[in-house]
Amino acid sequence: MLNKKFNEADNTAVFTTRFVIEGKDITLVTHEKEDGAWQFFSDDKFDDFEDVAKVVGLGQIINIDDSVLEISDMPEGFMAYRKHKGDNWTIEEIKDEASI
Repeated sequence: MLNKKFNEADNTAVFTTRFVIEGKDITLVTHEKEDGAWQFFSDDKFDDFEDVAKVVGLGQIINIDDSVLEISDMPEGFMAYRKHKGDNWTIEEIKDEASI
């Protein structure tokens, strides 16, 4: 168990997809600069985020995959990605939304 934790409470609303809720690995996390929102994605492709979007509590994401705690201190305006659960996170500044 990691000693790191998010600054936000476990009941903070975060964005994810039905794929993550259904058990797919979290492979992309963004921490939005504009509003501080966290988003947790799998590597599944979709045409319209609204078709697959889910709003859940941060604690539910941690329960699904507590390895996200490794990046809990990621600053706003950054993203982290990896190939699969268990892989190391790569953290980069978000240059523009089209690059995600």
